[in-house]
Amino acid sequence: MKKVIDPVDEEICFSSDEIIVSKTDPRGRILYANDVFCRVAEMSTADVIGQPHSIIRHPNMPRSVFKLMWDTIGAGREIFAFVKNMSATGRFYWVIAHVTPTFDGAGSINGYHSNRRAPDRAAVDRISALYRELCRAESLAASSKDGLAAGMAALEQHLESQGMGYDRFVWTMGGGHV
Repeated sequence: MKKVIDPVDEEICFSSDEIIVSKTDPRGRILYANDVFCRVAEMSTADVIGQPHSIIRHPNMPRSVFKLMWDTIGAGREIFAFVKNMSATGRFYWVIAHVTPTFDGAGSINGYHSNRRAPDRAAVDRISALYRELCRAESLAASSKDGLAAGMAALEQHLESQGMGYDRFVWTMGGGHV
């Protein structure tokens, strides 16, 4: 039985010169996590290896952003995204993630690699407002499936109002410093 961790409104910060690194199998199970990952997530290597990457998922992170991320990397493309994660004690930390698929010799995806850095504080403030909007749209729907669709629609509407696609949006938010 999975232990439920309650979020705590306390942020964990890590240095701008540190990189959080993890590698997963095609289903998102962690195969490798560096020492920065473990320290910031407040878990040991033994706690994370073999676990789904969602063990660090913060409940205030929009499901629609994760759907976009999985759709993108599942199609063999890289993505940059702002992500709010949760440590083992319930504290949170923000990252700008660069997630890429890895391929075997036949060109099939055999896993994913992610490098994450500390994002610009002003970018976090801006993205937080959008993520609250997306979470609200997701929570107002009658079902989980409808909530995900509502979140995706809200994200697409926001991007359309900005006149840009997701990749450009992330770069204009300050995701381009990685």
